[in-house]
Amino acid sequence: MQSETIGALAAALSKAQADITGALKDSSNPFFKSKYADLASCWDACRHQLAANGLSVMQTTRMTESGLLLVTTLAHSSGEWIAGEMPVLTKDASPQGQGSGLTYARRYALAAIVGLAQIDDDAEAAQGRSSKAPQVDPDLVALINAAASVDDLNKIFKRLDKSQRMTHIDAFTARKKELTGPEAA
Repeated sequence: MQSETIGALAAALSKAQADITGALKDSSNPFFKSKYADLASCWDACRHQLAANGLSVMQTTRMTESGLLLVTTLAHSSGEWIAGEMPVLTKDASPQGQGSGLTYARRYALAAIVGLAQIDDDAEAAQGRSSKAPQVDPDLVALINAAASVDDLNKIFKRLDKSQRMTHIDAFTARKKELTGPEAA
């Protein structure tokens, strides 16, 4: 679903995406013993860049015969818009189950509509993939390499847990050298 034209929206989204970084994992999933980028982290990674380019995201729901449906709309100040729909799947009909399903859907729909990479997705365990030893995360390395300043690099570093910092220290050190010269690392 979209407005008749989306040229201005596409141009604005392109500019916003140039500055959007990945959403870092900052929440824990105790069932899978993993971390993931929660909804707030996803918003933190893109809110400013979207607003600076005249873009907004609206997430509403509607009931269908199949159940609750999440409608995510990306709108531009020109009046152009695009929207996508996603069923809200829940474990049960309790308010907690519905809230959890809605939050999960909102996170993934937001990431999809703005092109946001979620660093260290919590779906890894659900896919049967486990990591016994810490492994270098290529998305996180890409995020480190995209840091435009040492300040940006430090912000990324501070959001990581100790294991992530140790696993990715080489990438941080190399990028810091690129940004400041070999003496500063």
